[in-house]
Amino acid sequence: MNIRLRHDAIVRSLRRNGTTTVDDLADEVRASRRTVLRDISALRDAGFVIHSDVGRGGGLQLDPQSMQTTARLSVPEVFALLISVAAMRAAGNLPFSDLADAGLAKIEKALPGDKVRDLRAFLDCLHIGKLSPLQDLSEMGSMDPQLLPVFETTFLNRQFIRFDYRDAKDRKTKREVEPQAMLILPPLWYLVAWDPTRAAFRHFRMDRISNPAAAEGTSFRRRHVPFDEDVCPYSQLAH
Repeated sequence: MNIRLRHDAIVRSLRRNGTTTVDDLADEVRASRRTVLRDISALRDAGFVIHSDVGRGGGLQLDPQSMQTTARLSVPEVFALLISVAAMRAAGNLPFSDLADAGLAKIEKALPGDKVRDLRAFLDCLHIGKLSPLQDLSEMGSMDPQLLPVFETTFLNRQFIRFDYRDAKDRKTKREVEPQAMLILPPLWYLVAWDPTRAAFRHFRMDRISNPAAAEGTSFRRRHVPFDEDVCPYSQLAH
């Protein structure tokens, strides 16, 4: 069980049981007593009010009014929020944009420094534009929920990403490419990748990607994606 899941399990146990002991929590989350004590300290730092009673019959209690005061969102979760807001703004249908920006700024401030660097690296690879009115949306599907976290892993670690792809003519292929950027033309999202077999950039509609995964043992260099040269005309995206 990773740290985040363990913290969630401890909070759930404290809310459910009212009073419990460190030993009982350690058994429940299958961790050492020392690990659980560190988890309790981390949860207190995050804003949870956890009381400790010493002596016979004592234990740990979570204040029922207690709640977390710092964000516990992952980089992909924050990134998903940011790009969703940016896409809505680009489409011209984002009400209360000032409130949305203020809320996102608070979330970003709560992230640790290394996660902020990852987030900025993510944002540097994002491009938002407008979709051609000629684009056929009749076959638009839903995106694989694993695509964004896999993109985060492969982009930040500079690993190839592999996936199954279905093109506009329903032809299915297996692809292994360098994830270089993300293009959003609301309501369509594209993975912009360098295809080494074709020695060129390719655009993959995200709703046509399935079974995404990081290709272990591979690496690539960051490339300049010439969005300023209009690399995304309708003729290239129609496939």
